[in-house]
Amino acid sequence: MSSQDIPEENLPAEQAAHEGAHGAVSVADEKNPFADPGLPPHEHRIQDVDERAARRSERTVALLFTVSMLAAVAFIASYVAIPKDKAIYVFPLGHISALNFALGLTLGLALFCIGAGAVHWARTLMSDVEVADERHAIAADPDTRAKVHADFKLGAQESQLGRRKLIRTTMLGALTLVPLSGIVLLRDLGPLPGDKLRHTLWAKGKRLVNMNTNLPLRPEDVAVGSLTFAMPDGLKETDEDFQTEIAKAALMIVRLQPDNIKDKRELDWSHQGVVAYSKICTHVGCPISLYEQQTHHVLCPCHQSTFDLSDGARVIFGPAGHALPQLRIGVDSEGYLQALGDFEEPVGPAFWERG
Repeated sequence: MSSQDIPEENLPAEQAAHEGAHGAVSVADEKNPFADPGLPPHEHRIQDVDERAARRSERTVALLFTVSMLAAVAFIASYVAIPKDKAIYVFPLGHISALNFALGLTLGLALFCIGAGAVHWARTLMSDVEVADERHAIAADPDTRAKVHADFKLGAQESQLGRRKLIRTTMLGALTLVPLSGIVLLRDLGPLPGDKLRHTLWAKGKRLVNMNTNLPLRPEDVAVGSLTFAMPDGLKETDEDFQTEIAKAALMIVRLQPDNIKDKRELDWSHQGVVAYSKICTHVGCPISLYEQQTHHVLCPCHQSTFDLSDGARVIFGPAGHALPQLRIGVDSEGYLQALGDFEEPVGPAFWERG
């Protein structure tokens, strides 16, 4: 590149004339023991002195932004065109959802190109001249503060917001209600849960089925001091919603001596000492699986919440907030254990609408 292609202010001769002031170093003395090193001499980039290089950088940034736009269009097209149940093999991830892979790839590319384009633009084309800005006091002087306060009071008085109560009330109402319009966007999160958290598959006449054998339980199948897990009759592991339903309907079946049951309601809701309680811990929803037959205590293995099954499953230790819900049970005409209704309170941890 010849000297004719370089602007005069960027030529070495011109740069040298300014470097003395740009990188000047003050000399330390008794009044100012710390010398100001100043700024190092400014080094020009190739784009600052060569317009062809600047245009190449411009085209690079434009290319990155264009790729970002194409990736965004591909994201929309993927969302519309690719079936959600289609799977593809991607090494080394294995078989994954084609839709998720396409959406992640295109969106990631779109965001990356925007960021890369912005960074390249800033590093090659935007000004990179170092500027020293002396610090000064941030606080305003007393006269300025007094004037600002006076102007604020005058503005409030002139607006007549205090006098015009109708305007003030309607304005506050508008500012309150308009943001609520954004709640409509929550519709895309899916259907409202309604009262699903309050109900399970248990209902009057539903038999208690052993989760290990998939056979209905009789009272004689439950030995004193043993712990058996049960689920509602008709629920199968192959069902699409099995995990959702078992997370609410899982039961612990324990047989106690009727004389050892301290809580009257627990005794009334049991059958021949067989009691049925929710298996879901009321702390964070872990499955309870540890039983101590001498004390009739059950322990949650996650955070050690402990419940007394002989006294209404009340909490005797740990962070759980309330007792385990009990299921009222009896026997049907064939002698099998059955539910006499659903739980009378929500199962598992507390939630905001729990009553």
